[in-house]
Amino acid sequence: MNDTELASLENDLVVRIAAAGDETILESERVAALGKKGKISDLLKGLGRMTPAERQVMGPALNGLKERIGDAIVNRRTVLKQADLARRLEAERVDVTLPLRRSPLESGRIHPVTQVIDEITAIFADLGFAVAEGPDIENDYYNFTALNFPEGHPAREMHDTFFFNPGPDGERKLLRTHTSPVQIRTMETQSPPIRVIIPGRTYRMDSDQTHTPMFHQVEGLVLDETSHIGHLKWILEEFCRAFFEVEKVEMRFRPSFFPFTEPSMEVDIRCARVGNEIRFGEGDDWLEILGCGMVHPNVIRHGGLDPEKVQGFAWGIGIDRIAMLKYGMPDLRAFFDADIRWLDHYGFRPLDLPTLFGGLTS
Repeated sequence: MNDTELASLENDLVVRIAAAGDETILESERVAALGKKGKISDLLKGLGRMTPAERQVMGPALNGLKERIGDAIVNRRTVLKQADLARRLEAERVDVTLPLRRSPLESGRIHPVTQVIDEITAIFADLGFAVAEGPDIENDYYNFTALNFPEGHPAREMHDTFFFNPGPDGERKLLRTHTSPVQIRTMETQSPPIRVIIPGRTYRMDSDQTHTPMFHQVEGLVLDETSHIGHLKWILEEFCRAFFEVEKVEMRFRPSFFPFTEPSMEVDIRCARVGNEIRFGEGDDWLEILGCGMVHPNVIRHGGLDPEKVQGFAWGIGIDRIAMLKYGMPDLRAFFDADIRWLDHYGFRPLDLPTLFGGLTS
């Protein structure tokens, strides 16, 4: 190959390298020129067949060509990388004059139900209560029989309770309709004195503005040798006063019926209705807020204890309901809609931990 042919080859390779639009194309041009089977590599392999005089001329010429093409490839790769960086910088450009996004601690919100459970726990912990928990899926014994529900009671029917299909043994599991089964489980595993609260999810076939198929309850249970209704009344008054953050509350106890308590009572709290707002500790109106009573002797027996030696009382409160009353939320269904706008409005900041000394809602 003479000088003219080498110059033509060099010019052709330089043009192809300069026209490479990305690094993939450039790499293919490098292989075509300098790879094992590339054009320049083939010429270098032919030096061995030349005479010494020809090698003396063509050797430096081919090595110089190889070096110049290598430099051209390196320069083109640098240009392509700079162009790619410029495109990325343009695409990923951030306007530093825009306001910062809020941090998770600032933008995140605690659901009102979670907040209210924490408030309830803080109040009763101060009164010496522990927290007890139990399974959401129960059997008929713990949910009904052990709690003194007679056969044929409406609560045992499918129109009120979510039942599972019968198992191999014929038993039908169910979603607990109240947190009361944990009372039995607690009596089976603990010895009196017992002072526990039982917050948790419960399930019933009901759905409207103030009812949902899944809702939250908290129960309280006290069992020892001397507990009486006077203790129950004081505990409930202290709880309502602390929870609703009022100086005093006035409560009235009305006779009622629950299978697992005897006597049974429903509790109303004095309030004032101002438009859509309910104010506790004042006014001439009454609002039902919970149910309670002395634990039925049959329930104590099912818990493995002797009702001749121990007695106690229990109460149950709808967590969602008292959350609505305290924070002015009109529709229970919104609790479960996962609407971020609702949560931004009614939710609580992650570090707003309820304490009695700092204020439950400070």
